[in-house]
Amino acid sequence: MRRAAVALCLALAALRAWALPGFDAVRADFRSSETLVLSREGEVIQRLRTDARVRRGQWLQLADVSPALRQALVLSEDRHFYEHSGVDWAAVSAAAWANLWNQRTRGASTITMQLAGLLDEDWRASGSGRTVTQKLGQAVAAQRLERQWRKDQILEAYLNLVPFRGELVGLDALSRTLFGKAAHGLDAREAAVAAALVRAPNARPALVARRACGVLREMHMPADCDALDLFTAAALQRRAYDASEGIAPHFARQLLRQRAARLEGGAPQRLRSTLSAPLQRVALDTLTRHLRELHGRNVEDAALVVLDNATGEVLAWVGSSGDLSRAAEVDAVLAPRQPGSTLKSFLYAQAIAERRLTAASLIDDSPAQLATAGGLYIPQNYDRRFKGWVSVRQALAASLNVPAVRTLVMVSPDAFFHQLKRLGLPLLESGGYYGYSLALGSSELPLLQLTNAYRALANGGRLSPVAYAAALPGARPAFTQALDAGAAFIVGDMLSDANARVPTFGGDSVLNTRFWSAVKTGTSKDMRDNWALGWSARYTVGVWMGNASGSPMHDVSGISGAAPIWAEVMTWLHRANPSRAPQPPAGVVRERVVFADAPESARDEWFLRGTQQSVFAINSEALYAYPDSAGGQKHFKKTAPAQDSAARIVAPAPGSVIALDPDIPPAHQRLQLQATGAAPGLRWFIDGTQAGQGQRLAWLPWPGRHRLELRDARGRVLDQLQFEVRGAGVR
Repeated sequence: MRRAAVALCLALAALRAWALPGFDAVRADFRSSETLVLSREGEVIQRLRTDARVRRGQWLQLADVSPALRQALVLSEDRHFYEHSGVDWAAVSAAAWANLWNQRTRGASTITMQLAGLLDEDWRASGSGRTVTQKLGQAVAAQRLERQWRKDQILEAYLNLVPFRGELVGLDALSRTLFGKAAHGLDAREAAVAAALVRAPNARPALVARRACGVLREMHMPADCDALDLFTAAALQRRAYDASEGIAPHFARQLLRQRAARLEGGAPQRLRSTLSAPLQRVALDTLTRHLRELHGRNVEDAALVVLDNATGEVLAWVGSSGDLSRAAEVDAVLAPRQPGSTLKSFLYAQAIAERRLTAASLIDDSPAQLATAGGLYIPQNYDRRFKGWVSVRQALAASLNVPAVRTLVMVSPDAFFHQLKRLGLPLLESGGYYGYSLALGSSELPLLQLTNAYRALANGGRLSPVAYAAALPGARPAFTQALDAGAAFIVGDMLSDANARVPTFGGDSVLNTRFWSAVKTGTSKDMRDNWALGWSARYTVGVWMGNASGSPMHDVSGISGAAPIWAEVMTWLHRANPSRAPQPPAGVVRERVVFADAPESARDEWFLRGTQQSVFAINSEALYAYPDSAGGQKHFKKTAPAQDSAARIVAPAPGSVIALDPDIPPAHQRLQLQATGAAPGLRWFIDGTQAGQGQRLAWLPWPGRHRLELRDARGRVLDQLQFEVRGAGVR
């Protein structure tokens, strides 16, 4: 009966042994707990842990394992490994004899038998040890493996599948975690500790050290057991295998999130991305170097993204300044921040597309006061100065604030809000919520979406999603027309005009590249954020600089913070590739223009067809032009002054509530009264008493409700309104 039971067990074990996989199948089925993100060139740029249950490294070939480790493991676990055919019968006999006399022995399980247990969990030992059936099955399976696999394959698979300490499985994870090095670099002492952990993975450090000392002696190596005890204790406490390692941690996480949202299944072992490894290194080095140069100005964070104009592929993604930041895990490419003046590009594009303005239209850059539900909104320019009448080209290129707000009044905050949404910008509130400050970037937007919106300008107003992984052969981005193509072209031409930038940025600006490019900077309130976004014929580059905490920087604007990084990366991109100005789309024409009331030189200007004109002047006086006898050059003649009725009050706004600042002496506070029109003898009356005369007046306010009147020289009331002053004042 006993013989029949043994025969049945052997038969069942033989059947299961036949089902063991081959070496190639085991290697193909191996799953690391890490995902390797590859660049477009095939280089590993980031390693990310994606399995929290176990810690496995990469599959190691036997040639990548140090000879010392191979020797230590064979001496420790199976000294006759290269002699037996799966079962060490001499060891089995010795173990049986020792068990008969209750003596402890090394055990009879060979490396091949242990591998069989790793491949089929039915043959693994439980808490009470292996049953007779398990032992017989393991022996049969080991012999089967020896006939199907080579010795080097058995040892290679064993080293990659054997559990070590805690969550560590396989030699790669062990060597990187406990010794901080690759497996091919393990020395004899480290190899002895690793071999000792195979037999007792979770033993106390002292016991592991004692066994490792014995392994060293068997290897005929010098063994200082006291020193090895200290070394082992330190190694077992080390965790040198970081969860993430590489040059693109934030991008790699975003890539995996995108893949998980689109595909089912676990994380892939290798994932090829669109990122360019050389460009990523240049971007990272440039960003950190410029931040170090700004040391002492309370700025520690920055981010950068580079997009391919044609495909939308991400070519570089630097989410933080790394060790320079106290919030290195925050991905500033995706974090919403106030975009400042960078939204002006889209505002003027919309105004041009709606034919409200042209690039040569004149806008008044002068003090403005706008009544809002929250009180009086008074925009200011960056340099606290006003330029008077300026063209739209100069207003955008020189980033003047007041003309932008006046343009938003024409377009309306709600209409501009919807335009920004069409460009893919994730605004959380409504246009009415932001009000007129939306023209100056009072919303919060991520760098990635803002850069992609600028990429739409580069593509003639066409928008497509950002791509993280290379598209299939023949696939094309799905573009939508988010903005008029002609308006996008004209805005790009204005942002590439170095001469138009001079009033604000000077003639030798870092924004002036040797190749064609268009760029816009921006700075948010209190210098909490600064930006530089722009494009060339092939690339769009976006840079943000600030602090993840939101604290203001010290004298760091877009031109001194983000712009130098933008310029250096863009220059590297075009170190060997030209960038030429785009060709105008259909419906865009060019005409010579001259200005009668703005200090701007005559020039050739781009227009949407049907909006072109040759002379630009303010409406206070009618002008006409005629050619001289030589032909072509325009001269001006002025007609009679405009009618008195054209004069109107533009500041303050009707119903304004002016609050006097209690910390400023009342005598030093003035309310600016301003009128439009050029009627002679304009006089200001407050509550029926004349307060002054002229087109502008600085009036000393006093508390109360007041009626303001604008009268002409004959005493006729041209315009009137009511306003209120609150606070302590003097009369």
